[in-house]
Amino acid sequence: MSILDQIITHKRKEVDERKSLYPVKLLEQSIYFAGQPVSMKKYIQREDKTGIIAEFKRKSPSKGIINAHASVERTSIGYMQAGASALSILTDKQFFGGSSEDLTLARKFNFCPIIRKDFTIDEYQIIEAKSIGADAVLLIAAVLSPDEIKQFASFAHSLKMEVLLEVHNEEELNNNLEAGADLIGVNNRNLKTFEVSTDISKRLAPLIPDTAVKVSESGISSPDTIRELRGYGYQGFLMGENFMKHSRPEIAALDFMKQL
Repeated sequence: MSILDQIITHKRKEVDERKSLYPVKLLEQSIYFAGQPVSMKKYIQREDKTGIIAEFKRKSPSKGIINAHASVERTSIGYMQAGASALSILTDKQFFGGSSEDLTLARKFNFCPIIRKDFTIDEYQIIEAKSIGADAVLLIAAVLSPDEIKQFASFAHSLKMEVLLEVHNEEELNNNLEAGADLIGVNNRNLKTFEVSTDISKRLAPLIPDTAVKVSESGISSPDTIRELRGYGYQGFLMGENFMKHSRPEIAALDFMKQL
């Protein structure tokens, strides 16, 4: 069983548990549920921002512990002051060391768009995402069918939330061109080998429809890479590990964005 299969198997059990603990009616009573989400698409296109979606991630299956002690409050505020366009907050606990509380805390201190970074396999998680303060959700083509992606995207839009669709290859992209995603992210990490190369972002760039904002994810470690990817039409850049591996991620982010 691949690590992705393990994650999804565990996620199904986790979602079933959360449904029984926190029914939809309870989630809908959250102070965030009636609020108007902030558009990540618009923020990424703002010229006074860098296009960087700065990620808060404590650990990952491929790297293990990245930063166990970073403060959500200090890091998220620092990311935005440095010039990030949006925040990505990992909420998966088992494999990434995150929590819903991390996202709610980031929401408390920031007015920018926040995407809930998790493995969405059920509409319930989209309701949950809005109830904890998220503006957008991630849909991963490698774990969902085209019909599920279309259904989940439509449901997210009904809640006024945006959708970042993540693809890893031409097939995943071509199968989901009609999904209505607001942003399409190309993950530069090969899910089978965990090798990272921005060549896949470059290759898929001309195939992504102009209606979606192009986002390049993973393996971005220098301002030169962002400048190069901008030449391929990318406006969004998801970065986490490059910042989080430092003891003070927000300072690493500031140094990086100054160079941009």
